[in-house]
Amino acid sequence: MIIQGLELQSFRNYETLSVSFDDHINILYGDNAQGKTNILEAIFVACTTKSHKRSKDREMVRFGDEEAHIRLHLLKKDISYRIDMHLKKQRKKSAALNGIPIRRASELLGIANVVFFSPEDLNIIKNGPSERRRFIDMELCQLDKVYLSDLTGYNRCLDQRNKLLKDMKDAYYRGNFDKASLEIWDEQLSSYGERVIGRRKRFIEELNEIIVKEHSQLTGGKENIILHYEPDEDENSLAEKLKKSRDRDFQAGATTAGPHRDDIAFSLDNVDLRKYGSQGQHRTASLSLKLSEIELVKREIHDSPILLLDDVLSELDKNRQDYLLQSIGDIQTVITCTGLDEFVRNRFSLNKVFFVKEGTIVSKGVESE
Repeated sequence: MIIQGLELQSFRNYETLSVSFDDHINILYGDNAQGKTNILEAIFVACTTKSHKRSKDREMVRFGDEEAHIRLHLLKKDISYRIDMHLKKQRKKSAALNGIPIRRASELLGIANVVFFSPEDLNIIKNGPSERRRFIDMELCQLDKVYLSDLTGYNRCLDQRNKLLKDMKDAYYRGNFDKASLEIWDEQLSSYGERVIGRRKRFIEELNEIIVKEHSQLTGGKENIILHYEPDEDENSLAEKLKKSRDRDFQAGATTAGPHRDDIAFSLDNVDLRKYGSQGQHRTASLSLKLSEIELVKREIHDSPILLLDDVLSELDKNRQDYLLQSIGDIQTVITCTGLDEFVRNRFSLNKVFFVKEGTIVSKGVESE
């Protein structure tokens, strides 16, 4: 799987851009706030329909313009694809695949598989559960259309159930709220939710097999890590838990049980890494997690994903930098950085280097000695 080229119009600080990429390592370097990350964001949006920053569509449109256009040229198993994405300030985004409009932007998911690694991901373990759920969902939605459908259905039912809870909260306090009116949403929510939970469990089990070996290699066999999926379900089925939590839900005005409250536990030598790990251990485990994600995608799709590295090297020490760079030699990677020292030290062939300044990009084609 290879990105052959990217074209932008009125995206972030780019008026226009047309760039072709090498099959292996592509380096975007320059000072901060020049537009390097914007290129990675555009690739991610074209592949997943969403910004890795969770930005709204209108925020990605260049100041003074009404819409932005992203065009991505992709080669996957000798088949060419062209993804077009229009982001609009006042209306919903629209998309096309090979020139044919699609009804929902989510239909693009799975055409390209992309793994994004940014400095924020180094904090995924110490941050809240929502970050770890997002990690699971972003990957599974690219890999599994059934999961995407189930998660979409679950979120839609969750919104409707929460809306009903809020609308009827006053009636509940007056004592005339009919709890049975929630049953239709409970039934649908539990049906979707239990399938979401089941697929997440399998994902973590598959990831666990890889990260144990990856982390051992990264730490020279000094640390052992295990992932545990923590569904918000305990010994009861989701349907039973929704029924039991109705009174609490009425008071909260929101659904307090379900996979939207799940988490991943990281056990390092039988210690909860989320609570007791050092910053260095968090970063090493986060790096192991991302490298394991890449390997899992390879196994699932029998191809390599596209890797986007956003200024991660500056956040890692020399040993972790070297390990990461040595691990990605067979994957098309687009990297942002402020300098080239790390690549020269690792004897990378720097034949696809781009200098980025104030929303313009210039191919340098520097070769390492």
